[in-house]
Amino acid sequence: MLRRKFLGVIGLAATMLFAGTAAADSHVKKTLNFGIISTESSQNLKKVWLPFLEDMEKKTGFEVKPFFAPDYAGVIEAMRYDKVDIAWFGNKSAMVAVDRSGGEIFAQTVDVTGNPGYWSLLVAHKDSKLNSVEDILANAKDLSFGNGDPNSTSGFLVPSYYVWTKNNVDPKRIFKRVLNSNHQTNLLAVASKQIDFATNNTENWSRLEKTHPEKLKNLKVLWKSPLIPSDPIVWRVKLDDETKSKVKSFIMNYGVKGDDVVAEKEKLAALDWAPFRDSSNDQLLPIRQLSLFKDRNKVAKDEKISAEEKAAKLKEIDAQLDSLNQKMAAISKKSS
Repeated sequence: MLRRKFLGVIGLAATMLFAGTAAADSHVKKTLNFGIISTESSQNLKKVWLPFLEDMEKKTGFEVKPFFAPDYAGVIEAMRYDKVDIAWFGNKSAMVAVDRSGGEIFAQTVDVTGNPGYWSLLVAHKDSKLNSVEDILANAKDLSFGNGDPNSTSGFLVPSYYVWTKNNVDPKRIFKRVLNSNHQTNLLAVASKQIDFATNNTENWSRLEKTHPEKLKNLKVLWKSPLIPSDPIVWRVKLDDETKSKVKSFIMNYGVKGDDVVAEKEKLAALDWAPFRDSSNDQLLPIRQLSLFKDRNKVAKDEKISAEEKAAKLKEIDAQLDSLNQKMAAISKKSS
Protein backbone atom coordinates (compact mmCIF):
# COMPACT_ATOMS: atom_id res chain seq x y z
CA MET A 1 0.00 0.00 0.00
CA LEU A 2 2.87 2.34 0.82
CA ARG A 3 4.44 1.77 -2.55
CA ARG A 4 1.50 2.61 -4.80
CA LYS A 5 1.48 5.84 -6.77
CA PHE A 6 -1.01 8.55 -6.06
CA LEU A 7 -2.74 10.54 -8.77
CA GLY A 8 -2.28 13.96 -7.15
CA VAL A 9 -4.46 16.15 -9.31
CA ILE A 10 -7.26 13.64 -9.70
CA GLY A 11 -7.11 12.79 -6.01
CA LEU A 12 -7.36 16.44 -5.03
CA ALA A 13 -10.30 17.01 -7.35
CA ALA A 14 -12.07 13.95 -5.97
CA THR A 15 -11.44 15.10 -2.43
CA MET A 16 -12.99 18.49 -3.16
CA LEU A 17 -15.92 16.95 -5.00
CA PHE A 18 -16.78 14.47 -2.28
CA ALA A 19 -15.72 16.51 0.76
CA GLY A 20 -19.26 16.48 2.06
CA THR A 21 -19.57 12.70 2.05
CA ALA A 22 -16.03 11.62 2.91
CA ALA A 23 -16.60 11.94 6.65
CA ALA A 24 -19.45 9.47 6.47
CA ASP A 25 -17.56 6.99 4.29
CA SER A 26 -16.14 4.31 6.56
CA HIS A 27 -13.84 3.09 3.77
CA VAL A 28 -11.97 6.40 3.48
CA LYS A 29 -8.85 6.26 5.66
CA LYS A 30 -6.98 9.22 7.05
CA THR A 31 -3.48 9.70 5.72
CA LEU A 32 -0.51 10.18 8.04
CA ASN A 33 2.76 11.50 6.63
CA PHE A 34 5.77 10.19 8.53
CA GLY A 35 8.93 12.30 8.26
CA ILE A 36 12.37 10.64 8.28
CA ILE A 37 15.51 12.77 8.66
CA SER A 38 18.27 12.28 6.11
CA THR A 39 21.00 10.55 8.11
CA GLU A 40 21.89 8.57 4.98
CA SER A 41 20.55 7.99 1.47
CA SER A 42 16.77 7.71 1.14
CA GLN A 43 17.29 4.38 -0.64
CA ASN A 44 18.96 2.91 2.44
CA LEU A 45 16.43 4.49 4.78
CA LYS A 46 13.49 3.08 2.83
CA LYS A 47 14.79 -0.47 3.26
CA VAL A 48 14.67 -0.30 7.04
CA TRP A 49 11.72 2.09 7.49
CA LEU A 50 9.09 0.72 5.10
CA PRO A 51 8.48 -2.56 7.02
CA PHE A 52 7.86 -0.56 10.21
CA LEU A 53 5.58 1.95 8.48
CA GLU A 54 3.65 -0.83 6.76
CA ASP A 55 2.96 -2.35 10.19
CA MET A 56 1.88 1.07 11.43
CA GLU A 57 -0.52 1.34 8.52
CA LYS A 58 -1.94 -2.12 9.13
CA LYS A 59 -2.40 -1.73 12.89
CA THR A 60 -3.67 1.85 13.07
CA GLY A 61 -5.95 1.77 10.03
CA PHE A 62 -4.39 4.96 8.68
CA GLU A 63 -2.71 5.31 5.35
CA VAL A 64 0.94 5.97 6.27
CA LYS A 65 3.21 7.66 3.75
CA PRO A 66 6.96 8.13 4.29
CA PHE A 67 8.32 11.63 3.78
CA PHE A 68 11.99 12.02 2.85
CA ALA A 69 13.86 15.29 2.36
CA PRO A 70 17.45 16.02 1.32
CA ASP A 71 18.21 17.61 4.70
CA TYR A 72 16.81 17.87 8.23
CA ALA A 73 15.32 21.31 7.56
CA GLY A 74 13.06 19.79 4.88
CA VAL A 75 11.31 17.59 7.46
CA ILE A 76 11.13 20.43 10.00
CA GLU A 77 9.54 22.77 7.46
CA ALA A 78 7.17 20.05 6.26
CA MET A 79 5.87 19.66 9.81
CA ARG A 80 5.57 23.43 10.14
CA TYR A 81 3.24 23.53 7.13
CA ASP A 82 1.29 20.40 8.16
CA LYS A 83 2.83 18.25 5.40
CA VAL A 84 4.32 15.90 8.00
CA ASP A 85 2.25 14.59 10.91
CA ILE A 86 4.79 12.45 12.75
CA ALA A 87 8.56 12.34 12.42
CA TRP A 88 11.74 10.76 13.63
CA PHE A 89 14.16 13.52 14.59
CA GLY A 90 17.45 13.91 16.39
CA ASN A 91 17.25 16.03 19.52
CA LYS A 92 18.54 19.23 17.89
CA SER A 93 16.11 18.99 14.95
CA ALA A 94 13.31 18.03 17.35
CA MET A 95 14.04 21.17 19.36
CA VAL A 96 13.58 23.28 16.23
CA ALA A 97 10.40 21.36 15.30
CA VAL A 98 8.97 21.90 18.80
CA ASP A 99 9.84 25.61 18.83
CA ARG A 100 8.94 26.53 15.26
CA SER A 101 6.82 23.80 13.71
CA GLY A 102 4.20 22.96 16.32
CA GLY A 103 5.84 19.66 17.22
CA GLU A 104 5.64 17.70 20.45
CA ILE A 105 7.74 14.74 21.62
CA PHE A 106 5.70 11.73 22.71
CA ALA A 107 8.12 8.80 22.45
CA GLN A 108 11.82 8.06 22.47
CA THR A 109 13.85 5.47 20.63
CA VAL A 110 15.92 2.92 22.56
CA ASP A 111 19.24 1.58 21.32
CA VAL A 112 19.06 -2.07 20.24
CA THR A 113 21.76 -2.93 22.79
CA GLY A 114 19.86 -1.16 25.56
CA ASN A 115 22.05 1.95 25.75
CA PRO A 116 20.20 4.98 27.19
CA GLY A 117 21.47 7.08 24.30
CA TYR A 118 24.29 7.38 21.80
CA TRP A 119 27.54 9.28 21.30
CA SER A 120 28.83 11.86 18.84
CA LEU A 121 32.14 10.99 17.17
CA LEU A 122 34.98 12.56 15.23
CA VAL A 123 36.39 10.02 12.78
CA ALA A 124 39.37 9.83 10.43
CA HIS A 125 40.90 7.33 8.01
CA LYS A 126 42.79 4.58 9.82
CA ASP A 127 46.02 5.65 8.10
CA SER A 128 45.61 9.30 9.08
CA LYS A 129 48.26 11.01 11.21
CA LEU A 130 45.37 12.41 13.27
CA ASN A 131 44.73 10.61 16.54
CA SER A 132 43.11 13.22 18.79
CA VAL A 133 41.42 16.61 18.96
CA GLU A 134 44.83 18.07 19.80
CA ASP A 135 46.18 16.71 16.51
CA ILE A 136 43.23 18.25 14.64
CA LEU A 137 43.80 21.69 16.15
CA ALA A 138 47.55 21.53 15.57
CA ASN A 139 47.08 20.76 11.86
CA ALA A 140 43.85 22.69 11.26
CA LYS A 141 44.99 24.92 8.38
CA ASP A 142 45.80 21.86 6.25
CA LEU A 143 42.64 19.86 6.97
CA SER A 144 39.31 19.35 5.24
CA PHE A 145 36.45 18.81 7.69
CA GLY A 146 33.14 17.03 7.08
CA ASN A 147 30.68 18.75 9.42
CA GLY A 148 27.14 17.47 9.95
CA ASP A 149 23.76 18.88 8.98
CA PRO A 150 23.27 22.17 10.93
CA ASN A 151 20.15 20.66 12.53
CA SER A 152 21.92 17.45 13.60
CA THR A 153 22.54 16.86 17.29
CA SER A 154 25.51 14.51 17.02
CA GLY A 155 26.81 15.77 13.68
CA PHE A 156 26.75 19.46 14.54
CA LEU A 157 25.50 20.74 17.92
CA VAL A 158 27.40 18.40 20.27
CA PRO A 159 30.83 18.66 18.58
CA SER A 160 30.23 22.40 18.10
CA TYR A 161 30.07 22.83 21.85
CA TYR A 162 32.35 20.13 23.27
CA VAL A 163 35.11 20.41 20.63
CA TRP A 164 35.02 23.82 18.98
CA THR A 165 33.40 26.14 21.54
CA LYS A 166 35.38 24.71 24.45
CA ASN A 167 38.58 25.21 22.47
CA ASN A 168 37.56 28.73 21.43
CA VAL A 169 37.76 28.02 17.68
CA ASP A 170 35.46 28.47 14.69
CA PRO A 171 35.68 25.58 12.19
CA LYS A 172 34.92 27.87 9.25
CA ARG A 173 37.95 29.98 10.10
CA ILE A 174 40.58 27.43 11.06
CA PHE A 175 40.16 24.62 8.51
CA LYS A 176 41.20 24.61 4.87
CA ARG A 177 37.73 23.41 3.84
CA VAL A 178 34.45 22.69 5.65
CA LEU A 179 31.59 20.71 4.07
CA ASN A 180 28.17 19.91 5.55
CA SER A 181 26.76 16.45 4.75
CA ASN A 182 24.70 13.67 6.29
CA HIS A 183 26.26 10.99 8.49
CA GLN A 184 26.66 8.32 5.82
CA THR A 185 28.15 10.72 3.26
CA ASN A 186 30.69 11.94 5.80
CA LEU A 187 31.78 8.44 6.78
CA LEU A 188 32.17 7.33 3.19
CA ALA A 189 34.08 10.50 2.30
CA VAL A 190 36.55 9.88 5.14
CA ALA A 191 36.89 6.20 4.24
CA SER A 192 37.80 7.12 0.66
CA LYS A 193 40.16 9.93 1.81
CA GLN A 194 38.08 12.66 0.14
CA ILE A 195 38.13 14.60 3.43
CA ASP A 196 40.49 14.35 6.40
CA PHE A 197 38.01 13.89 9.24
CA ALA A 198 34.31 14.26 10.00
CA THR A 199 31.61 14.21 12.64
CA ASN A 200 29.43 11.14 13.12
CA ASN A 201 27.79 9.06 15.84
CA THR A 202 27.84 5.56 17.26
CA GLU A 203 24.44 4.66 15.76
CA ASN A 204 25.49 5.49 12.21
CA TRP A 205 28.83 3.79 12.80
CA SER A 206 26.86 0.60 13.54
CA ARG A 207 24.72 1.17 10.44
CA LEU A 208 27.83 1.39 8.25
CA GLU A 209 28.97 -1.94 9.65
CA LYS A 210 25.87 -3.45 8.01
CA THR A 211 25.70 -1.41 4.80
CA HIS A 212 29.41 -0.91 3.95
CA PRO A 213 31.50 -3.17 6.21
CA GLU A 214 34.52 -2.87 3.91
CA LYS A 215 34.50 0.92 4.35
CA LEU A 216 34.27 0.74 8.14
CA LYS A 217 37.61 -1.09 8.24
CA ASN A 218 39.23 2.08 6.93
CA LEU A 219 38.00 4.28 9.79
CA LYS A 220 39.09 5.12 13.32
CA VAL A 221 37.57 7.21 16.12
CA LEU A 222 39.42 10.34 17.25
CA TRP A 223 36.94 11.63 19.84
CA LYS A 224 33.77 10.47 21.60
CA SER A 225 31.28 12.81 23.27
CA PRO A 226 29.35 12.54 26.53
CA LEU A 227 26.11 10.55 26.22
CA ILE A 228 23.35 12.07 24.05
CA PRO A 229 19.69 11.23 24.84
CA SER A 230 18.15 8.78 22.36
CA ASP A 231 16.25 10.21 19.40
CA PRO A 232 12.67 11.41 19.88
CA ILE A 233 9.53 10.68 17.88
CA VAL A 234 7.51 13.87 17.36
CA TRP A 235 3.94 14.54 16.29
CA ARG A 236 2.09 17.72 15.41
CA VAL A 237 0.36 19.15 18.48
CA LYS A 238 -2.67 19.89 16.29
CA LEU A 239 -3.32 16.21 15.53
CA ASP A 240 -6.69 15.16 16.92
CA ASP A 241 -6.78 13.16 20.16
CA GLU A 242 -8.12 9.99 18.52
CA THR A 243 -5.26 9.94 16.03
CA LYS A 244 -2.71 10.58 18.78
CA SER A 245 -4.18 7.77 20.87
CA LYS A 246 -3.97 5.24 18.03
CA VAL A 247 -0.46 6.29 17.04
CA LYS A 248 0.89 6.21 20.58
CA SER A 249 -0.71 2.85 21.27
CA PHE A 250 0.97 1.44 18.18
CA ILE A 251 4.38 2.96 18.99
CA MET A 252 4.44 1.96 22.66
CA ASN A 253 3.20 -1.60 22.05
CA TYR A 254 5.35 -2.27 18.99
CA GLY A 255 7.69 -5.16 19.73
CA VAL A 256 6.28 -5.41 23.26
CA LYS A 257 3.10 -7.45 23.08
CA GLY A 258 0.85 -9.19 20.59
CA ASP A 259 1.23 -12.08 18.16
CA ASP A 260 3.86 -10.32 16.04
CA VAL A 261 6.35 -9.39 18.75
CA VAL A 262 9.26 -11.42 17.34
CA ALA A 263 8.87 -10.05 13.81
CA GLU A 264 8.40 -6.52 15.15
CA LYS A 265 11.58 -6.74 17.21
CA GLU A 266 13.46 -7.81 14.09
CA LYS A 267 12.13 -4.78 12.18
CA LEU A 268 13.16 -2.51 15.05
CA ALA A 269 16.60 -4.16 15.13
CA ALA A 270 17.01 -3.25 11.45
CA LEU A 271 16.63 0.36 12.63
CA ASP A 272 19.17 -0.39 15.42
CA TRP A 273 16.41 0.04 18.01
CA ALA A 274 14.66 -1.87 20.77
CA PRO A 275 11.01 -1.10 21.70
CA PHE A 276 10.23 2.57 22.30
CA ARG A 277 9.69 4.31 25.62
CA ASP A 278 7.45 7.16 26.65
CA SER A 279 8.90 10.67 26.51
CA SER A 280 8.07 14.38 26.38
CA ASN A 281 9.61 17.71 25.46
CA ASP A 282 11.57 17.53 28.73
CA GLN A 283 14.10 15.26 27.06
CA LEU A 284 15.28 18.35 25.16
CA LEU A 285 16.40 20.21 28.31
CA PRO A 286 20.09 19.15 28.14
CA ILE A 287 20.12 19.90 24.41
CA ARG A 288 18.69 23.36 25.05
CA GLN A 289 21.39 23.84 27.66
CA LEU A 290 24.11 22.94 25.14
CA SER A 291 22.63 25.29 22.56
CA LEU A 292 22.52 28.17 25.06
CA PHE A 293 26.10 27.53 26.19
CA LYS A 294 27.17 27.72 22.56
CA ASP A 295 25.21 30.97 22.06
CA ARG A 296 26.69 32.45 25.23
CA ASN A 297 30.23 31.74 24.10
CA LYS A 298 29.54 33.33 20.73
CA VAL A 299 28.14 36.49 22.31
CA ALA A 300 31.01 36.70 24.80
CA LYS A 301 33.55 36.67 21.96
CA ASP A 302 31.63 39.09 19.72
CA GLU A 303 33.73 42.24 19.35
CA LYS A 304 31.24 43.96 17.01
CA ILE A 305 28.67 44.78 19.68
CA SER A 306 28.92 47.34 22.48
CA ALA A 307 29.73 46.36 26.05
CA GLU A 308 26.21 47.38 27.08
CA GLU A 309 24.54 45.24 24.40
CA LYS A 310 26.82 42.31 25.19
CA ALA A 311 26.01 42.52 28.90
CA ALA A 312 22.28 42.59 28.14
CA LYS A 313 22.48 39.56 25.85
CA LEU A 314 24.58 37.59 28.33
CA LYS A 315 22.15 38.44 31.12
CA GLU A 316 19.25 37.15 29.02
CA ILE A 317 21.06 33.90 28.18
CA ASP A 318 22.09 33.39 31.81
CA ALA A 319 18.48 33.82 32.89
CA GLN A 320 17.41 31.16 30.39
CA LEU A 321 20.16 28.83 31.61
CA ASP A 322 19.12 29.39 35.22
CA SER A 323 15.51 28.57 34.34
CA LEU A 324 16.65 25.38 32.58
CA ASN A 325 18.83 24.36 35.52
CA GLN A 326 15.92 24.81 37.92
CA LYS A 327 13.61 22.73 35.73
CA MET A 328 16.19 19.97 35.33
CA ALA A 329 16.81 19.93 39.08
CA ALA A 330 13.06 19.67 39.77
CA ILE A 331 12.70 16.76 37.32
CA SER A 332 15.71 15.01 38.85
CA LYS A 333 14.30 15.45 42.36
CA LYS A 334 10.89 14.15 41.28
CA SER A 335 12.34 11.03 39.65
CA SER A 336 14.67 10.20 42.58
